[in-house]
Amino acid sequence: MTQPRTVVVTGAYGKAGRAVVADLLAHGYDVRATDLAGPPGEDAGLGVGLLRADLADYGQAVEALAGADAVVHLGNIPAPGRAPGPQTLNANTAANQNVFLAAARLGLRKVVWASSETTLGLPFDVPPRYAPVDEAHFPLPTTEYALSKVLGEVAAEHVSGWSGIPFVGLRISNIHRPEDYAAVPGYWADPHARKWNLWGYVDVRDVAQACRLGLERETTGSRNVIVAAADTIMRTPSRELLATVFPGVGLTRDIGEFETLLAIDGARELLGYEPQHSWRDHVG
Repeated sequence: MTQPRTVVVTGAYGKAGRAVVADLLAHGYDVRATDLAGPPGEDAGLGVGLLRADLADYGQAVEALAGADAVVHLGNIPAPGRAPGPQTLNANTAANQNVFLAAARLGLRKVVWASSETTLGLPFDVPPRYAPVDEAHFPLPTTEYALSKVLGEVAAEHVSGWSGIPFVGLRISNIHRPEDYAAVPGYWADPHARKWNLWGYVDVRDVAQACRLGLERETTGSRNVIVAAADTIMRTPSRELLATVFPGVGLTRDIGEFETLLAIDGARELLGYEPQHSWRDHVG
């Protein structure tokens, strides 16, 4: 596969989008940014102009992607609870399918897109079947948001099959920016408070790394991998957290003292992903 150089980033004005745009620019890519939010043109503070586009409209999706080699598609309602459930399901499904179909129509060389850790059964009100949770724990959507991502993965598989375009779906954990780490000590008193995603998180700069690796690595078909930090967000050892909160959940392998319980082995193997950032670099 010829390396894509002109990349559209959808959802470019959001938390992850800003980091992805900055990372791609720093690595010499020609970046075109689009979002439904944010000021159009050069006033968005992204380092490139921002095209306002509603990806729920197929024609606008085609126009936004025209002339690009690849797309990093982040343009969704980003989490449960940001909008009524049916609205989230409908809006995300429309945006995902329009971007995927536009990519196929235009013959893009790669699609990298934001799936979600929620496809794996989050929030874990019902305990996971095992830990660390890996890609085989899919699909267990428990919200309309998670369902929108599961449907996106199904659509990606089929559109990739029709078009021959490689798709990489990133099941991204709870994104933290450096400025968010000041809140981390507030999580430690109650291990139940963040059991909903097995105490997972990911630094926004590592999300940007994963997106870029998704563009650069040779892949085939539609592949979906978990993108999380290498550690949990807690200072209690991972094995102790699991035994306290989910005593009936067994470990499938030995784990490091603070190792993530959202397995990133798949992303390491597929993309060469290796998290570079931790809250431990920011909190004394």
